[in-house]
Amino acid sequence: MSLFSSFDINASGMTAERFRMDIISQNVANANTTRTEDGTPYRRKVVTFAEKESQTPFSHVLNAARDNYSGKGVKVSQVQEDSWTDMKMVYDPAHPDADENGYVLYPNVNIVTEMTNLIDASRSYEANATAFNASKAIALKGLEMGQ
Repeated sequence: MSLFSSFDINASGMTAERFRMDIISQNVANANTTRTEDGTPYRRKVVTFAEKESQTPFSHVLNAARDNYSGKGVKVSQVQEDSWTDMKMVYDPAHPDADENGYVLYPNVNIVTEMTNLIDASRSYEANATAFNASKAIALKGLEMGQ
């Protein structure tokens, strides 16, 4: 693995975590949205990451495998709606979206879960930034030694 590929790996991690934080903030902002454009309550969104796959010739893949190195970072593979968590039913007959029994269907967004995920994403971003800075320091030290 070259020194400069570590920059790409850390940068891809920071980009993915920043996107994850954007989706989490969207979930928090819509925690009380009972009606979206299609008339249903907002559904929580979840980000899934995957290893970046390189579209390289077989010889490059073989050389990478021989060097016991695989992967070139992380990418966002999909953003899906959370269909496994139940929506919240709240009794509020004065709400404009209440059904005939007075219940309102609220989004399946749990603020505590979202804040925990936000802290996790923030720490992962910081870890990638720290690794990026460490790689940069190593490169600078190498340049200093070469003078």
